[in-house]
Parts: sequence; structure tokens; C-alpha cells
Amino acid sequence: MSQGRFITFEGGEGAGKSTQLKRLAARLEAQGRAVVATREPGGSSGAESIRELVLKGSADRWSPVTETLLMYAARRDHVERVIRPALAKGAWVVCDRFADSTRAYQGAAGGTDPALIAALETHILEATRPDLTLIFDLPVEVGLERAHRRAGAEMRFESKGQAFHERLREGFLAIARAEPGRCAIIDAIGSLEAVEARVWAAVRERLAVDG
Repeated sequence: MSQGRFITFEGGEGAGKSTQLKRLAARLEAQGRAVVATREPGGSSGAESIRELVLKGSADRWSPVTETLLMYAARRDHVERVIRPALAKGAWVVCDRFADSTRAYQGAAGGTDPALIAALETHILEATRPDLTLIFDLPVEVGLERAHRRAGAEMRFESKGQAFHERLREGFLAIARAEPGRCAIIDAIGSLEAVEARVWAAVRERLAVDG
């Protein structure tokens, strides 16, 4: 049995990642592929419990370093219990956020030392890394307007302010520039169908998918 493929969806608030992940998962399943759609923080029972801690409450509930440690505690459980087993069975895993979100949110935007984040990546993720990362990009004001329209209980990061989100956007773009072989920037402006077409074009090109 061949190893599965691992695709991660990244970007700032209101970028439309979750909607496009569902569309890509459905398209891959229609081709007869086994697909596991998941998310971070969360994706496993233990990680979902940590999600409740991280995404709710005041903007300053946790320091960036504490957030980083919580994210990696959740991520380790998720990787062990969901991602690695699915990949080993040959499934395609599509994940709404992964390690790049920690680099961008807690690192570039929050100020956590990149060396700490890099060390956690090495020891917690080991060899489990994405085959393709789709980074959804759009102007910060557009993303925040979208995010506030869907406002719910998990609004802690949305409340961190414009400057935080500008740093966040630049953090994601810097990741894409540093790792162009893994990352593809997706213009998140336009209709759902237009963005879906951009996602599919990137998947086809980068992972040699037919259809």
C-alpha cells in the first residue's frame, strides 16, 4: 500500500480555507481516493479539548509562548492519533491549519522565538510534514470583515487587532517565499468557484493529480 499525501490549508482569518478544504476533499473523493479531512487546533479528542482553551477567552488570555506550547501539545496528539495512521493507510489527509500557523500566529505575529518553534517542529513532528501547503492570501481588512460576519465563540485571534493581522499576513507570505517547493499561494479574492479552480490547479500541478 502506498503512503498517502498530506495537504495543509493555511492563511489569516476569513480567508475561506475551511470552505475550500471541503470542496477539495469532495473532489478527491469523487476520484475514488480515501480522504481524511481534519483541522487544527483539534482533529483528535485530546486536541479538541486544547482547542477550547486556545481559541476562547480574551486576546491576552495566553502569552505567545504559552500558546505555542499548547498548540504543539494538541498537534502531537493529532499527528499520533489521526494524521500518521491515515497516511500509513494510504489516505489523503487535508488539514485546516498545521505547523505553519504556529510559525505565523505565535511566531511572526506574536513574537515567539523562531528557534523555539523550530525545535518543537523537529521533536514533535519528526518526519510528518506536508507534501503541499496552500497559503490563502487576501488583504487583512477583507479577511477580518469576513471573519466578523461569521462571528461566534471562537473569536480570540480575530480580536488581536489590525497590526497583529498585518504581521500575520506577512508571516505566511514569508513562509511561502522561503519554501516555494512546498507552498503555493492561493489568491483568496473572488467567487468560491474561482478560488476552487486555483486550489485544484495547484494540487494538479504540485502533486500530479489527474482530472
